[in-house]
Amino acid sequence: MAPGATTAGRPAPTPPPGPTRRRTLATATVAALAGTAGLAGLAGLTGCSVPTPRRSGPTADPAPGMSITSSRRAQLLQIMAHPDDDLYFMNPDCQRMVDAGVPLVCVYVSAGEHTGKNHVPGSRTEPVADRAAYSSARHQGLRQAYAEMIGLDKFTPWQKGVATLRGGREAEIDTLTHGPRRVELVFLNLPMHTPRRWMALPALWQDRALGLRTVVATDSPVRRACDYDYDGLVDVLVGLMERYRPTVVHTLDPDPDIQHSDEATRKKDSEQRGYSDHADHTAVASFSWAAMVRWVAEATGDGGSVPGFVATSFRGYYNRHWPKNLPEPVLREKAAHLVPYGGDPSWQCGNNAGCGDYMVGGTRPLTNKKGWVRATHHRYPGPGPVVATAPDGRLRVYGVLGLRAVCWQETEPGSGQWGDPIDLGGGPLAPELGAATLLDGRQLLFGLRFAALGGHGGANEREVVVLEQRAPGGPFLAWAGLGNPERDDDRGRRVGVPVAVTAPDGRVHLFVRNADKGVSTRVREVDGTWSRWRDAGGAEVQDGLSAAVDGRGLVHLFAAGRDTVHHWAQDTAGGPVGFRPGGALPVPGGPVDVAVTPSGDLALYYRQPARQELTAVRVDGGRLPVPRFDGYGAVTATGTPRGPVLLGRDLRGRVQLHVGGRVAVRARGVAALEPVTLHLGPKGATAVGVGADAYPWSWSSHTDSA
Repeated sequence: MAPGATTAGRPAPTPPPGPTRRRTLATATVAALAGTAGLAGLAGLTGCSVPTPRRSGPTADPAPGMSITSSRRAQLLQIMAHPDDDLYFMNPDCQRMVDAGVPLVCVYVSAGEHTGKNHVPGSRTEPVADRAAYSSARHQGLRQAYAEMIGLDKFTPWQKGVATLRGGREAEIDTLTHGPRRVELVFLNLPMHTPRRWMALPALWQDRALGLRTVVATDSPVRRACDYDYDGLVDVLVGLMERYRPTVVHTLDPDPDIQHSDEATRKKDSEQRGYSDHADHTAVASFSWAAMVRWVAEATGDGGSVPGFVATSFRGYYNRHWPKNLPEPVLREKAAHLVPYGGDPSWQCGNNAGCGDYMVGGTRPLTNKKGWVRATHHRYPGPGPVVATAPDGRLRVYGVLGLRAVCWQETEPGSGQWGDPIDLGGGPLAPELGAATLLDGRQLLFGLRFAALGGHGGANEREVVVLEQRAPGGPFLAWAGLGNPERDDDRGRRVGVPVAVTAPDGRVHLFVRNADKGVSTRVREVDGTWSRWRDAGGAEVQDGLSAAVDGRGLVHLFAAGRDTVHHWAQDTAGGPVGFRPGGALPVPGGPVDVAVTPSGDLALYYRQPARQELTAVRVDGGRLPVPRFDGYGAVTATGTPRGPVLLGRDLRGRVQLHVGGRVAVRARGVAALEPVTLHLGPKGATAVGVGADAYPWSWSSHTDSA
């Protein structure tokens, strides 16, 4: 669809009586999002209904109206390129869920064998290259790390076995339990390099002719090598998803930032040419997302249900380039898990091939100049699930489940109990939705859609899409495509999560982080038409934008930069949102939130790099009184006549609310995924989120014994 075009302004026709109709969709075009029929049988939940086209084929299908599996059990599945990617990039999120008793399965795609040399720090002797032994040593390091994570001695024996995967392939699977905690490690053991020393996994993603033969690690119960091609790896990952039925899937970053470094710096940082991550990370993340898309397609191909899971992607070597966001207590806890992984050659661990990845252990996680361990960043940061109030007073929660937009609704107003998810389609979508409410009360939902995701030189496209409510509290129109601010597909893969705000004049301002790490914007006019994408200029920022309207009715946008908070704003009502250089705000460690004060001014709330204390400042840099609200990660703030209401996480990762000068901590309930939404309703402040069981929860501090 050309820039400026939209299908959201016209309602879909009503279907004839009888079965729900669907039509064939072309997944790589914006036309794939256009629906033709209303969703039958959901009159009692019209705010969660979308026109339903017909569907066919095994590919990703954005048509709404599918049933969704909701098991209410929790299971975390992590897919990594190398042994240690989880410890460096997915913690502390992984650890918090394990601590809460969520079973964990870790899938390591590569053998991690590299050159086969397990270097001992300080040794003057060059180790003998032995790829099978080095792979085995890294596996042992993981067993040591996870044994300690679940509260056991690092040398606790694991149950080793062989799993038969799709295509008759085999993989080592190691299992350890301790009370309610259970960890399974699955080693696919694909090589890191081909015989010509090309990087194997990126080549497998790109090269149609390439096949890889696995590494058989020393002392592994797997005795034979297996062959993989592109489809074979995707199928194996789908099979593992089907086997474990995860409710949460952790992956690496499929679309890392563009990063132009000189060749010496690039090699030192272990990054691929042009991008801020290791090429193996990008390839395995791409395979993981392709597998999730295929899993959903297979599950629904014969009228089955969408598997109910939440996906989260984590930045990798990106951490090297931005301020570090973990305060000292959280950092030391995270780094401590890399010490048993790194191990030591003097340990008596029971694994003859080695007791860890020796260059990683000891004090090195904290002294490594690359600083990967000092931050944890999500690829798709957002403000949390979208919360709205239905006409009858029940809360509605909109989020992404099974790569698709869904709606949950309270069973009774204020009950905190939720009905089954209603499928709104639109997938495959990135994990976070943007939202805006029109002046007449209609809801807009925005998503970042994987319009095409294919290796072997296939299309790899992303687009911003919108779902618009037909009437306040009523059904939605068809999904519409808003394109991408980047004209090139490769650059288009770098765009961020859409963020939107409605101005007092009725216009909706939509913002995304673009490939240059700046901001692009598009505006919805009152009549429903959209402007073209426009580069708003400005300096480089992280994703996780925050938009607000001040007391004078002017739209503002804030984002975390490397050395300050960057600011865009309107000069006059109805005018364009432009960059405002020259700010003197303290350096942010991550996303910034903004609240309107009783005077109509704006107050910014965030944590500075490596700080647990909260920072509160005016736009001009003036400091504001700040309550004690120690923790880590993003903070959500809402202004009230009695002062700000704050929502965030404490140093143990628990959800905490600051209301009326008091802090309360959510001490019970299923493990909460990030991020969490702050909702102010008739009963006061409520935190609303999605749990590790892929189901909503809500919590009000005044109802909790904590």
